[in-house]
Amino acid sequence: MTTTDHSQATLVADDPQVQAGGGSSSRADRATSYDPAIFPVPTGREEDWRFTPIEALDKFFEESFTGDAVTISATGAELEQVPMDDPRLGQLAAPGDRVAALSWRNAKRAHVLTVSGEEPSEAIITATGTGGEDVTPLVFHIRAEENSSGTVVLNHVGAGRVAEGVEIDVADGAHLTFVTVQDWDDEAQHLSANRLRLGKDATLRHIVVTLGGKIVRVTTDSEYAGTGGDLELLGAYFTDSGQHQEHRLFVDHTPPNCRSNATYKGALQGESAHSVWVGDVLIRPTAEGTDTYELNRNLVLTLGAMADSVPNLEIETGEIEGAGHASATGRFDDEQLFYLRARGIPEDVARRLVVRGFFAELINQIGVESVQNKLMEAIEEELDQTMKVAS
Repeated sequence: MTTTDHSQATLVADDPQVQAGGGSSSRADRATSYDPAIFPVPTGREEDWRFTPIEALDKFFEESFTGDAVTISATGAELEQVPMDDPRLGQLAAPGDRVAALSWRNAKRAHVLTVSGEEPSEAIITATGTGGEDVTPLVFHIRAEENSSGTVVLNHVGAGRVAEGVEIDVADGAHLTFVTVQDWDDEAQHLSANRLRLGKDATLRHIVVTLGGKIVRVTTDSEYAGTGGDLELLGAYFTDSGQHQEHRLFVDHTPPNCRSNATYKGALQGESAHSVWVGDVLIRPTAEGTDTYELNRNLVLTLGAMADSVPNLEIETGEIEGAGHASATGRFDDEQLFYLRARGIPEDVARRLVVRGFFAELINQIGVESVQNKLMEAIEEELDQTMKVAS
């Protein structure tokens, strides 16, 4: 088991020689724009793309996305379809990479869902890919009105190539749970950019569940528009043979007295199964009183699987409540297995118990029963495959 655990990161001093777009390694200097021309076609040497199999994603970097092979349905709320010049769109931070900018430019329409009212509500959106070689651009805008409370689940199923942008705007005093589930067919490719904004005293639980797809890359960029914002980032993934699943987080703490907590857990099995988790947290000089922590755990079940885990923490003020990160990647714990088998538990049952225990705490935090059940069912199906290979 390889583990890093840092309760406090080194302070980053202000450097007048460092300019945006220059040679600085600071996460604050990354370019953002709605103009794809700002972002060159990646070569794979860039920090944002160094783990991604870009040779398999060439169509995502082309100027034009011509696909229209995704159907959208919703239950529990009205989902508006609006033109891209709707004034509600584009008010959050701009896209941070070429695919996100191209998705915005090529989309002909956006899907808007508004959460209003203090009584909790639940809406389920399903995006069903119908295949095709061309990339389909997809844009969602989720708005939680002031002091509202609700849950939004965005399911992705089917096949195809999808470049997606998701804006989530949580107004002052609102409480929103947002879940995005990637349950694609085996050959699907999905690159999704989630951009989040929290108002004063707003609460957002942003949950990512990744189960299917050949290549899935979900980036989540977060900002605060007022004090007292509380952001919970949860993620669960099961990476199978030949799959690439990548999750990148950026939490930008600018106002004072805000909180963020990130917990992502994944299991991997099979030849060439590859997971990537990158967590960036930036605490700016104005963000006094910040409380933040990020955690990533990876359980490697078989030989041939690989997990990359990179937590990063920049702190530009010493006046914080707390900041830290932890990362661990390890193989199946033989001591736990021996302990259970010594008490008469068969090996296949013991293995299931260990994997269930690995995910249990995270799954219980999701708080959406349908998603929790779906994730547990998927884990059981994956463990069935593991048992077949082991036998």
